[in-house]
Amino acid sequence: MQDMTEGGIGSKIFNFTLPLLLGNIFQQLYNMVDSIVVGQFIGKEAIAAVGVSFPIMFLLIALTMGATMGTTVLVAQFFGAKNFQALKRTISTAYIFLFVTSIVVMVLGFVLTTSILKLLGTPADVFNNAKTYMLIIFAGLPFLFGYNSLSAILRGLGDSKTPLYLLIISTIINIFLDLLFVITFKLGVGGAAFATIIAQGISFVLGIYFLNKRNELFSLKNRFVFDWDIFKKSLSIGLPSGVQQVMVSVGMMLLMSIVNRFGTEVLAAYTAATRIESFATMPAMNFSMAISTFVGQNLGAKKHERIKKGVRSTLLMTLVISFVISFFILTFPEFLISLFNRDSRVISVGKEYLRIVGFFYFTFAIMFVFNGVLRGAGDTIVPMLATVFSQFVLRVPISAYLSGIWGTKGIWWGIPIAWWSGMIFSFVYYKIGNWKNKVIRLEEVKKEEVLEELEKF
Repeated sequence: MQDMTEGGIGSKIFNFTLPLLLGNIFQQLYNMVDSIVVGQFIGKEAIAAVGVSFPIMFLLIALTMGATMGTTVLVAQFFGAKNFQALKRTISTAYIFLFVTSIVVMVLGFVLTTSILKLLGTPADVFNNAKTYMLIIFAGLPFLFGYNSLSAILRGLGDSKTPLYLLIISTIINIFLDLLFVITFKLGVGGAAFATIIAQGISFVLGIYFLNKRNELFSLKNRFVFDWDIFKKSLSIGLPSGVQQVMVSVGMMLLMSIVNRFGTEVLAAYTAATRIESFATMPAMNFSMAISTFVGQNLGAKKHERIKKGVRSTLLMTLVISFVISFFILTFPEFLISLFNRDSRVISVGKEYLRIVGFFYFTFAIMFVFNGVLRGAGDTIVPMLATVFSQFVLRVPISAYLSGIWGTKGIWWGIPIAWWSGMIFSFVYYKIGNWKNKVIRLEEVKKEEVLEELEKF
């Protein structure tokens, strides 16, 4: 656990972000290995199948992010205020909620997979592989939700190292199983999916085991209590964030339906380019998580001036990294796409995507930093509205319209236009400053009830 209300500001944020960044590099690495292995050893149809599944997988991740965002904010603010009674109840409530949610979403996934793929206009030569991949991933959802619940709680406590260690283990296992299942056992895209859920399962089980041994807050010996007051507060914070991420996912699905019209090669190129982009945007997303925890803890401690300094430091670090990444991607786009597939058409379209979108990663970075500030304060409705506007008023309609004029180039130009809109929206609301009044309190829970329940842990 790390107290971010004291000590050097820039160093605290950077030291918290670094394990997050390394962890996500490993997480994206095994996603990328899935794509590289199936693209190089099975073919462009296989990588397209993994790609068409991505928006649906992102939707699942969006659900977990929304479900856990409220938990992270509550944990951070209770920890900053040193309210350990409410903190323990928050962790218990999160565990119960995430387990039930994962089962519900898993069942819905089994039922709706075929309909979703048809709705996206998935090419016929890709359909069966995509369906196989998705059904296997759905089967592993309890592990995905479980790991994300652990990570959300740990981030709120200022611990970004434990999730890193778990992801390193998971990535190594996934890469080994990818090679074994796809190349040696010839299990196709199903092998890549099995490798992913097995790796996630091992990571989650190890996380539960070690945390149970190390930290009394996570002990399975504790009596699990579902606190409705805490749940409602968590939901009021997390629901808008979850809706925001779901809107991003739906926007990605609509964009995918536009991409699908141009055939398997373009879909394969889009898949490869977005896998690369997941690395490019990762630092901004991790600094956003860091500033959320920083803001949450310091709002709980009522240190507003420290928050301002933290935002400035985070913006500077994020922008420097974004410019370096853009330079690298714009310099070597052909090489990066060829890692996934050597088809000339795939490389050409993928290079086109990176050269258009790669100039604008700095706008994505600024947008995510300010959104992180708002989420850390528990003010999640405004980022949700900004996302809905940028996705459905700008990104999808513009991409659809311009694709009829410029072809695939028109699809890609809708992306930075949406980023610019989101950046301006979030910055203006940050400057207005209403988010400063969103400190979470727990007056609804009587102290006597809390103490009585704690005696049972």
